Amino acid sequence: MFAALKTHNYRLWASGQIVSLVGTWMQRVAQDWLVLTLSGGNGFAVGIVMALQFGPTLFLSVWGGVLADRYDKRKLLMITQVFAAVCGLVLGVLGVLDVGGMVELWHVYVIAFILGCSSAIDAPVRQSFTIEMVGKETLANAIALNSMTFNMARIVGPAVSGVLITLVGTGWVFLINAVSFAAVFGALVAMNVGQLFRVEPTPRAKGQVREGFRYVWGRGDLRVLLATVFMVSTFGLNFPLSLSVLARNTFGSGADAYGLLSTTLAVGTLAGATLAARRASAPRLRLFIGAVIAFGAFELIVGLMPNYLLVALLLIPTGALTLTFTTSAMNILQMSVPSDMRGRVMGIYMLCFLGGTPLGSPVLGWLADALDPRAPLLFGGAISLATGLFAAVYLLRHNNLRITVVRPADGHRLPTLDTVAVSTKV
Repeated sequence: MFAALKTHNYRLWASGQIVSLVGTWMQRVAQDWLVLTLSGGNGFAVGIVMALQFGPTLFLSVWGGVLADRYDKRKLLMITQVFAAVCGLVLGVLGVLDVGGMVELWHVYVIAFILGCSSAIDAPVRQSFTIEMVGKETLANAIALNSMTFNMARIVGPAVSGVLITLVGTGWVFLINAVSFAAVFGALVAMNVGQLFRVEPTPRAKGQVREGFRYVWGRGDLRVLLATVFMVSTFGLNFPLSLSVLARNTFGSGADAYGLLSTTLAVGTLAGATLAARRASAPRLRLFIGAVIAFGAFELIVGLMPNYLLVALLLIPTGALTLTFTTSAMNILQMSVPSDMRGRVMGIYMLCFLGGTPLGSPVLGWLADALDPRAPLLFGGAISLATGLFAAVYLLRHNNLRITVVRPADGHRLPTLDTVAVSTKV
């Protein structure tokens, strides 16, 4: 279950990540709540800030993947951490302004955009660096442990943030986050470079972005996977918006209640990460498609729940399915693409995973204001369910997914769900 932690460099990475990510999740909850407070509970304003934060992914993530293929990933990550530290100082200024009661909505918008630019470059480099720390043998386990680290922070961060916002306000949460960016930088500096599984950098050449898109388009399995990721991430993974609006406008609760909903979702994702870490074999397309379909169904059910307690309880399996869907996608991509193309493919993955947020968040925020605070969950669940079913039908028709019929003891031939097999065409 913890095989990747036997690697010295990965242990350093994981320890730095947990510190940094707790601060990040504290800041995310504080940011969403501050926007709701400054806008008078306007869900559209939360959608705008999410669009600004994830918008840079549309035009920077693929270039981040190109940089990951061309240059030393460890050094690139050190640069992005320095940039993140500068953003942390800006967040600290925002915290001071908020402590003094001087913060305005446009301050939050600017900070969200700055952090979005940093994250858009950082994400594909970070994702493609994992295999250089642990090698192919324990890559699947490392990806699962990354998710466990992320979701442990996601449990601690929102819970602590909700309590601190209630007690002392959002400003102090921003200040705490401002000091948390140095942890990953320190881990990168302390790594033993000789123990890294180096990949030969791709020489600089024209058309490398186009080459990455051509490679993805030439593989039918990757086309379906990335299109599914785009649709589900754009409309289904809307929890920062939907849960904050639901807690405040439907249940009439405060920031602590929103923090608790985020925490229960994270408990589910941590459970999903634990199962992923224990999985002996690498995930395949059948697991990915099944998780997408189940996720859409559960998100619809969450949106229909009549009270706060039932929403919180059902967010646990929803979170587990979210994690299964995302880790399956990352494993399939990283294990099935050439080393010299991995950075660009992960950049395209991050484009699909986060690039749709600027499109979907304002729409979902508008639906919450115009129809009902539950609308983002219902609409996102329906889109995710339909996308998963469409992807399954497409793969079945194009021979990337096939159902094996087994003969039970009584002689009858029956198709069973647990005998679905996948053939990935490379």
